[in-house]
Amino acid sequence: MRKINAYAAKEAGGKLEKFQYELPDIGNEEVDIKVHYCGVCHSDLSMMNNEWGMTQYPLVPGHEIVGEVIALGREVKGLKIGDKVGMGWYSASCMHCNQCMDGKQHLCSSAEGTIVGRHGGFADAVRGHWSWVTPLPKGLDISKAGPLFCGGITVFNPIVLSGVQPTDKVGVIGVGGLGHMAIKFLKAWGCEVTAFSSNPKKKDDILKMGAHQVVDSTNPEALEGIAGTLNFILNTTNVSLDWNSFLTTLAPQGKLHTVGAVLEPMAIPAFSMIMGEKSVGGSPLGSIALTRKMLEFCVRHNIYPTVEEFKMEDVNKAMEHLEKGKARFRIVLKA
Repeated sequence: MRKINAYAAKEAGGKLEKFQYELPDIGNEEVDIKVHYCGVCHSDLSMMNNEWGMTQYPLVPGHEIVGEVIALGREVKGLKIGDKVGMGWYSASCMHCNQCMDGKQHLCSSAEGTIVGRHGGFADAVRGHWSWVTPLPKGLDISKAGPLFCGGITVFNPIVLSGVQPTDKVGVIGVGGLGHMAIKFLKAWGCEVTAFSSNPKKKDDILKMGAHQVVDSTNPEALEGIAGTLNFILNTTNVSLDWNSFLTTLAPQGKLHTVGAVLEPMAIPAFSMIMGEKSVGGSPLGSIALTRKMLEFCVRHNIYPTVEEFKMEDVNKAMEHLEKGKARFRIVLKA
């Protein structure tokens, strides 16, 4: 048995409180990770407030975990004590369904969420299946790497999935925790990047991230001015927008892809897609192999999320900072 010190929410809307629990003896294929850093994602806040109707209390949030291996089951492969590793939204998958066998473990119908029905990384240690515990490449800054395991792979996956080319003109809707990482990836990919933002105060920061231009997403004339020019648009917001306006900015055969968890049905006019052979899609995070490739891409191009660091004991201040929309642009807790 391993005793874990953590911070947990006891009810929807509640503050995080000190919480202690015990892990059973480690399983044959399980890994225990000492948490060094844990990113704070808006999904943690959604789970704390049970916005998705699947939270079990007490809940220890935290699914952007970076640390080191401190215990191994006897059948764990490719890891050893002391290895620096990361773990994201998923902590396990079945490893025998068609999706897992095809290298798409993130689409496994029985994949285990790190903070769904179990406890996450706002703690001194966390446990996962060895396959989802990813070794960190040499040269990776672990103090900034946590958000790559959720926000990073969430926006990296669509670039590969949609076959985005270095010669493409692309757009990113929303420049927050997800969007700012998408801009950095797409710039390094070689694309001409247009950022859609409703906050003019962010313009200078957005251009420094690598965007070539910033378009006011609330201005119909600004959207009309780039009509038919973009090959790919990535939506990172979780609010309802005038989707037809963005479809109009796509070139023929362009794609609008959402990773933002928009809770309301998205109003997509059929003729806006039909006449230009345009498409709309979405995706969750990414596979185990693609996560490793993303980390290598980050080291090669020196790409990291822009982070603000809080101490783990100041977790409630960090969550309040996030909830008020003040995060610039991701928050990381230092254990």
